[in-house]
Amino acid sequence: MGDGNSSRIRASGKRRREKGGRRRASVVAAWAAAALVLVGGSGLGYVYFKLNGNLNGVDINAQLGGDRPADSGDGSQNILVLGSDSRSGANAAYGHDGGGARSDTAMIVHIYKGHKKASVVSVPRDTLIDRPDCTGPHGATEAGRRLTMFNTAYEVGGPACAVKTVEQMSGLRMDHYIEVDFTGFKKLINTLGGVKITTTQAIDDPKSHLKLAPGTHTLSGEQSLGLVRTRHSVGDGSDLGRIQVQQSFIKALIEQVKSVGVFSNPKKLYDLADTATRTITPDSQLDSVNKLVGFAGGLKDLGAQDVHMVTLPVRYDPADPNRVLPLPAATQQVWSALKQDKPIPASATRDSAGDKGSAHSVVNAG
Repeated sequence: MGDGNSSRIRASGKRRREKGGRRRASVVAAWAAAALVLVGGSGLGYVYFKLNGNLNGVDINAQLGGDRPADSGDGSQNILVLGSDSRSGANAAYGHDGGGARSDTAMIVHIYKGHKKASVVSVPRDTLIDRPDCTGPHGATEAGRRLTMFNTAYEVGGPACAVKTVEQMSGLRMDHYIEVDFTGFKKLINTLGGVKITTTQAIDDPKSHLKLAPGTHTLSGEQSLGLVRTRHSVGDGSDLGRIQVQQSFIKALIEQVKSVGVFSNPKKLYDLADTATRTITPDSQLDSVNKLVGFAGGLKDLGAQDVHMVTLPVRYDPADPNRVLPLPAATQQVWSALKQDKPIPASATRDSAGDKGSAHSVVNAG
């Protein structure tokens, strides 16, 4: 926890192998494709200052208190990646929420010691958890609540409360935080030129504004957003099916990043770096191009096939089928494995509702 490891969040306070820079995209691209920022910042000279000015970090260190899990000190890293579903501003087209926001998507990315492998744990937004006391947007204390939805942590206390909640749930210290919202996600996909996917069945979800026939499609940003938000026309119509589709889309996104040749096309590289730096909100330890370049440099050997994705082990709440409850023993298996820097055992998700259903096979990389 000393000052020598300043790249980690301290205080408390919405996949194939490639060489070099291309492989850097495989982890953070798991939601924001933020690694494009890193490579772009390292070779564009005067553009560095413009990209740096795009970044707007959040100082989680200053917001959280000292009562946090200890730094592992073994070279592994934990990153909380959130997709914000705010309907404010440019996101208003997706419905009214009074200006608030929740964590529409949450992924805990564990980078193993040596940075050759990673595990990603998706946390369903409808998971009922015990939320700790948090500081609200106006400085007042928001009292903790038992059995409340996971995504309310972000709603009542923003990124710091989301980090605090995940740390309490898992016993793992979150070393970094990255957030992306609806509008930024669309822009990133459009700048990339779309994402090619293949659907094995028709998708028709008026709520996410998406209608696709079975077959191969190159999705625009708007369609991609509809796909990662869809839940009513895949699997059992739950958030768990939506997560399965998201995980499949992420693989397709990574394949697209590799296929468009952005690293040999300076204009495409700059456009993506500019869009990505405008799109993400990182923690204050990643809020400059230099910091992001250093972070990505440690991930250059991580290939897409080295990322194992699971959903937090859960069961449907008998009192409300729209909510899920963590499976205590299985969930502890997940957290214990990551705390010990070991692979998540298959037995941890075998009986989980999130590991069942047919939504995994609905979407494949194009």
